[in-house]
Amino acid sequence: MSECTHDCATCGADCASRKPESLLEPQNPMSDIKKVIAVMSGKGGVGKSLVTGLLATLTQRNGKKAAILDADITGPSIPKMFGIHDKAMGCEDGILPAQSRTGVKMMSLNLLLEKDTDPVVWRGSLISGTVKQFWTDVVWGDVDYMFVDMPPGTGDVPLTVFQSLPVDGILIVTSPQELVSMIVEKAVNMAKMMNIPVLGIVENMSWIACPDCGKKIYPFGESRTAQVALEHGIPLLAQLPLDPALARACDTGVIELFNEDWMNPVTDRIEAL
Repeated sequence: MSECTHDCATCGADCASRKPESLLEPQNPMSDIKKVIAVMSGKGGVGKSLVTGLLATLTQRNGKKAAILDADITGPSIPKMFGIHDKAMGCEDGILPAQSRTGVKMMSLNLLLEKDTDPVVWRGSLISGTVKQFWTDVVWGDVDYMFVDMPPGTGDVPLTVFQSLPVDGILIVTSPQELVSMIVEKAVNMAKMMNIPVLGIVENMSWIACPDCGKKIYPFGESRTAQVALEHGIPLLAQLPLDPALARACDTGVIELFNEDWMNPVTDRIEAL
């Protein structure tokens, strides 16, 4: 065996000193994104977009500059939550993100479609390429925290995000049903495979407040999420209720009027990074 020159580019040997080639995509030259947090779940319909919207709202309210990259290409819902209907514009430097009333920046495929209800009938490679372009071609500017609203599962798009973006941590969103352990475990195992820390779990639809006495009612029975979180050594950061007022705020595009303290432990965890 010849002597090592420490120049892996000219060597084909598979030795311990060889470093894997990075697949990270560069930011747009006009962007300065400091932290990237992925919001994911093992299944759909548990409230990922809700949690993403609340995180961006609260982070912005706390004096930080927040942004949302809507990676749920075939089911984008972020613009509607913030009441944004104008389409994204471009300039010579790239695509300009939309901004909410309070200054949250966002990019979603619905900001590029002619009609919000147009279906996105694309194959996986095109969807993954679009997510990359939202990172490389959008002029994000100065951003303290970018939240990536992921599609459900552990397929093409999550893999693309974890390989192409410098993700600093993952938040897992789940619901109280019995199958939560399997769902959480899938997401946790993918995070371990990609060597990205799981910051915590947010359980949505945990309880309902009785309109007469205020007592908590658990529509799905006793939650096992805390037990599952303990088994994996992950903190259960928040348990969100089924709240008609919050649902109405999302439907009418005024999520930024949210004013409860349910998510405070989550934003504290993120800002401690």
